Amino acid sequence: MEISISGNNKRGGLALTFAALADPTRLALVDRLRGGDATVSELAAGFALGTPAISKHLSVLERAGLISRRREAQRRHCHLETGAFERVEAWAHRHTRHWSASLDRLDDYLDEMPEEDR
Repeated sequence: MEISISGNNKRGGLALTFAALADPTRLALVDRLRGGDATVSELAAGFALGTPAISKHLSVLERAGLISRRREAQRRHCHLETGAFERVEAWAHRHTRHWSASLDRLDDYLDEMPEEDR
């Protein structure tokens, strides 16, 4: 099944979130923003990339709903948004429950099998 990466539906939004976080630079930007809001210039200072390249990465994160940006005079401040991370956490929790239950059933099945059939 093909999943759209547009943000129009929950699955598409989740795919867009994972795609945005798959890049090491964007993941590092998200980690940096966990410490609080920062300007584009402040974020760029931690990388060997220029401000335009960092801005492009931030645009991807913004389209995925991971960050928001606001303008104050000439500065653009970036803020980490929690909604996308909550969707990832809910998705991971559902899959963890599913696979834990499946493995528990397998364990029960193997416990019931005669020793010589294992």
